[in-house]
Amino acid sequence: MNILVLNSGSSSIKYELFDITNHIVLSKGIVEKVGMKGSFLKVEKQNGEVVKLVGEILDHKIGIEYILGMLVSEKHGVLTSINQINAVGHRVVHGGEEFCGSVYINDEVIKTLEKMTELAPLHNPANLKGIYAMNTLLPGVPQVAVFDTAFHQTMPKKSYMYGIPYALYKKYKIRRYGFHGTSHRYVFSRACEMLNINPIDKKIISCHLGNGASVAAIKNGVSVDTSMGFTPVEGLIMGTRTGDLDIGAVNYIMNKEEISGDTISTLVNKFSGMLGITGISSDMREIETAANEGHERAKLGLDMYAYRVKKYIGSYAAAMGGLDVLIFTGGIGENSVSMRKLICEELEFLGISLDDSNNNVRGKETDISKADARVRVLVIPTDEELVIAQDTEEIVKNLN
Repeated sequence: MNILVLNSGSSSIKYELFDITNHIVLSKGIVEKVGMKGSFLKVEKQNGEVVKLVGEILDHKIGIEYILGMLVSEKHGVLTSINQINAVGHRVVHGGEEFCGSVYINDEVIKTLEKMTELAPLHNPANLKGIYAMNTLLPGVPQVAVFDTAFHQTMPKKSYMYGIPYALYKKYKIRRYGFHGTSHRYVFSRACEMLNINPIDKKIISCHLGNGASVAAIKNGVSVDTSMGFTPVEGLIMGTRTGDLDIGAVNYIMNKEEISGDTISTLVNKFSGMLGITGISSDMREIETAANEGHERAKLGLDMYAYRVKKYIGSYAAAMGGLDVLIFTGGIGENSVSMRKLICEELEFLGISLDDSNNNVRGKETDISKADARVRVLVIPTDEELVIAQDTEEIVKNLN
């Protein structure tokens, strides 16, 4: 079965084509700058060759047409016909309380997603554009929605409720939803496979550290808490997002700077986090380089970043009554040797103890803890696209 996985953003479309039966990625790539000047499709072939096609990609439908055209092209294609695509899986950021798992996309699901766009105005409308485009371009081919929020729908009320008037929750569904669920789900599952453990009696913390970052507490096989909240702004300090911030400070900034709600949203989402603290970049590699050269604000940013992650690890270990496994994933979690070490320092009381030699690894599944450490600390590269493809396969098979 060939499954096309799409991740449609506001101005980009990532894709991977899986031969899921044989566990092969046939093709993957990204359309960038949709609706802008200089738009292009970049494809990574199985042999490692990278192909770039520049064109006038005005909208998501045209972008997906470029993808389908490349998949069947005589020179660079991997299919002889687009009819060889058996199903399409979509990453959808927000499923609200309506979707606690992946679903087959029908008219009713689309209507529900359209009503929910206000919960994720930066993401869900773009996700829907990918769904609309595939309905037009591959009519009759089954489509599946896989939600970032679904994995966290097992959280108890004491975890997801905010201390606001209950009527506001009932009226507007204002609560913690959490994100990166597909990533947390994948690395949690891989950790259990790597260690050959039953998740039912284990306490696991997953740290997805990238430009966006979140921590999940997973107890007895289900998510019981996570750092991101009603939106992806809450929680850890991120590339350009503030993370946890006193709402009183938000009001104070708005009053002092005389700015609107839309402007403050842009401030806390696009110009804060590591970029705002360091004044250098949102890219951790550039910040680490600057810190090594003596840049004081870069050092401060790294210390703040590690401290926030450390606090969440400690609080979730307390909430679960212990810790058995700690996972690092995401671009920073998988590749920053120094950040993992900085986070784990002084957590020996929890049973965490890194082996410096094992920790000297990037982008590879590895147990980086000392042999006699009570808590296993793992580096696991995430694969959200594989989870989407697997869910799509399972749902489509059950349609028949």
